[in-house]
Amino acid sequence: MTAIEPFIRWAGGKTWIVKSLVQIIGNLQYRKYYEPFLGGGAIFFAMDHSHNCYLSDLNNELIETYIAVRDMPHAVIDHFVKYNNTSEDYYRIRSMNFDDPAERAARFIFLNQTSYNGLYRVNRKGQYNVPYGRREHWNYNCTKIVAASQKLQKVKLQCFDFEGYKNRINENDLVFLDPPYTVSHNSNGFIKYNQNLFSIEDQHRLSQFIDFIKRKGAYYILTNAAHPVIREIFQKNGDRILELNRSSLIGGKKAARTIVSEYIFTNIPEEAENDE
Repeated sequence: MTAIEPFIRWAGGKTWIVKSLVQIIGNLQYRKYYEPFLGGGAIFFAMDHSHNCYLSDLNNELIETYIAVRDMPHAVIDHFVKYNNTSEDYYRIRSMNFDDPAERAARFIFLNQTSYNGLYRVNRKGQYNVPYGRREHWNYNCTKIVAASQKLQKVKLQCFDFEGYKNRINENDLVFLDPPYTVSHNSNGFIKYNQNLFSIEDQHRLSQFIDFIKRKGAYYILTNAAHPVIREIFQKNGDRILELNRSSLIGGKKAARTIVSEYIFTNIPEEAENDE
């Protein structure tokens, strides 16, 4: 199956890095594919998977949406097309709760597409509270949902911590890791929201998880902020570290777009990358 576009947008998504990762993976022969920080799924959707795939995330609403898109895409679309890209409709839909999984998925996709910068944020009561994004020329192509459904067939989807599939990982499997960034790129500051979502302690725990992956004889790819603390946590003997630059996509229309750097850590050997 060929690469397709993700059906949702996600702050910190990896669409921009797809070409680099495809080159890194090259013709690597791996058995199963794991992606435990699913988000928008840009890497999963970009790859040609003839393997068993296991996708997960701690965001229950996100995983429920993926499951509904996989299992009932046309029901999701039927609800989605009833919504209008207006401030009134946005806040009306945001305030509602639905029992039907297709309606919940349609609501999630609509809010994701029309909110401010595609952020996902909830208040202390667990209620989604991102403001309306005022995307005046927004136009959503629902064929994305159908294409995603086709690609998600036979894919295992779960809501749990990144170690949830730990007991399944074996030799020659591939694990792609894109955790929430805890530190700001190229600075000493912490990201206030993500510091609660994914702490420095969690980054160390993730590093230990990578050690486990390597002991099992499996492969990993980790993306993270290019920051001295991150390099110190994840630098491992024999593994490669690549640094890529991109333009920052968060900040709104009037915010200055800055060039930020991100690290890619991997134990995939260069010969796999160059084996064409």
